[in-house]
Parts: sequence; C-alpha cells; structure tokens
Amino acid sequence: MADLQDDLRPTAAAGDLDELADPYPEEAVVTAESYEAVSDPDDAPLTRAHAILTAHPVADGYNGLPWSLKRLSYYDLELGESTVDTDVPRLREGHVGALFWALHLPEGLDGDRAVGATLEQLDLAGTVVRSCEEGLRPAGTAGEVVDARSCGRVAVLLGPAGASAVGDSVGILRQLHRLGLRVLTLSGVSWASEAGLTRFGEEVVREMNRLGVIADLSGASPQTLRRALSLSRAPVLCSRSAARAVRPHPANLPDDLLAELGAARGLCLVPLTAEQTGPTVRDVADHLDHIREVAGAHSVGLSGTYDTGSAHPQGLGDTSCYPRLIGELLRRGWEEADVALLTWGNVQRVLRGADFTARAAQQRRAPSTATISDLDG
Repeated sequence: MADLQDDLRPTAAAGDLDELADPYPEEAVVTAESYEAVSDPDDAPLTRAHAILTAHPVADGYNGLPWSLKRLSYYDLELGESTVDTDVPRLREGHVGALFWALHLPEGLDGDRAVGATLEQLDLAGTVVRSCEEGLRPAGTAGEVVDARSCGRVAVLLGPAGASAVGDSVGILRQLHRLGLRVLTLSGVSWASEAGLTRFGEEVVREMNRLGVIADLSGASPQTLRRALSLSRAPVLCSRSAARAVRPHPANLPDDLLAELGAARGLCLVPLTAEQTGPTVRDVADHLDHIREVAGAHSVGLSGTYDTGSAHPQGLGDTSCYPRLIGELLRRGWEEADVALLTWGNVQRVLRGADFTARAAQQRRAPSTATISDLDG
C-alpha cells in the first residue's frame, strides 16, 4: 500500500471545514438574531422548554437499547415498553428527534468474537427499526436525519461501536460502514491505547474520514485524543464525557482537553448518569454550564445513556424527561439559541462535517487495505 503520510495536512483544528462551503446551508447554526422566542418569556420554564424542543428536538448521542432488547422475548416499542427506558411514546414525550444506538460489547470480547457480536447487533438494530416504521427511521447522514424528522419519525443512527469491532483490518471497518455503522470509539485496543494511536490506528482514522464514520473519543487516553484531534479532518465527538472539574470521575474530561476539543470544533456529549454527572438535574446542568464556558456553546450536547444499566439523576429516569433538564437551563438564563445548539444544532454540524469530509476524501484517496500486521508488525 502506498505511503499515505504525505496526504496529511497539519490540522490543529478539525473544524477547519467550517471555512469551506456548507453543503446544507438550510441547516446553518442557529444564532440569537435568527432564532425567535417561541413563547412568552413570562411562561413557566418547563412550558418554554416544551416549545423550544418542538422546534429543536434532542439529538441523543448514546442509547443502549439494542443490547437491552436481546434479553427480551417480546417487546412493543411503538405502543410502549415498560421494561426498557426507551420507546416511541416516551421519545415523543421527551421531544427526541434523533438518537445514536450504541453497539458497545461486554468486556472480554475481542478478535473475531467482537466482530461477530457487532455484526449481530447491527442486524438486530436494523430489525428493530424496520419493526417500528411508524416511529423510527434509519439514518446515516445529516440529510437523512432531517428527512426523518420531517416525516415525524425519530432518526436512528448506528454507533458508537467499540474499536475491537474492526478486528485487524481496515477492510472490516468498511464493511461495518456499509451495514450502517456511523460512530467508532477509539479506545481499548492495541492501536488506540494509553500510548496513543499506532500507525494502524492513524490509518483507521483516515479511512473513517473517507467513509464518514465519526471518531468517538470518550474513554480514550489524552495521547489518543490529541492525536485524533490533529489527524482527523472531520469533527470528532466524546459520546459520554462530562466535566472533571465539576465531578472528578475518570471518564470525565479535564479543562485542558475540553478547551482543545472546543478549539477543534469537536463535541462533548454529557451523559445523564448519576455516576458521572451527579444525582440531580442541577448537577447535570452544572456540567453543561461548565463545558459551555470552557469549550464553547458549539461544543456541548447530550447523551441520555438510557438502557445502559446506569443509574440516572432523579427526574431524568427515561427518554421522556429531557424537558425537565431544558427547563433547568432556562431558569439559569440560557439563551434559546444556545439551547437549540445543545439539543440539535451541534450534532447536525458534526454530521454535516463528516458527510462533507467523506465526499472530499473519496475524490483523492482510494479505499485502504491496511492490516495491523502491515503497519504495526
């Protein structure tokens, strides 16, 4: 395989795409000037929250429903399913317009077993979406997400999956993408470790850019995160990361990494878990306040982490509860434009960036055939 190192340009910020022509101008980032208040400012915050979410629904960055459904012999997500945190009625009550279905696996699965288990989850996810055609619609691009919302459906994007799903070949990543995978977590493997990305890991990131697969850096080492930020030409995200300065959980990000993520126009999706963010709605709002201050309003979003087995803050127990959180932010003085970015606009920007990068990369770069043995020995 030809050496592709020269194909790289030094990109300190993955958000350089913002300087290029946006292929989706109608989805421009909301500004205070372009966004009109949708209700009387004297209304109760919860009422205002519902009104804002009607215009700018939640794009939920992490939901574990596919794995939870594996233990059920029967379920009905369209009418309502009390044995899980997520179903169509509660998604609509919570004004969720899109969600990412996580394909992470139990610990201990690697190699061919990890590849096979990920394929099984992709198959299950496709089956579930097809069985809920009145409420859910599969999506893989920013445009498809908007189309689903226009049809009154919740857009379902597949991922993140664990890096072990790639096995030892970039070709496997390409096949996973063809089956719908859109986000891959870069941690927990030899090529994305505490030491950072190996040559094979860097090649995986380049191929992700070519395909439109978004890099998830939650749980990645600082070395991996920084190298991915400099290497990726598309925006990256952290699917389950809060602020370590607010709550010192090891999965949360320190301020220096939050600042670097913001400078690169990446996205930090704050998980609604009691362990990482705290036991109350106010605790979650504290993280959102802090990340907005450190990384910028363009770099903060939401991950419900529902159906993952995690305990949630009081009042945020399932996917219907997002208006309570937005109401708390409004009480704190959040501008409606910033709420619109938090819930919908920032995820759409990252999806558009991945789409645009992929189209550009496919014009200059052939599919990679690299394996670990080729590059890492």
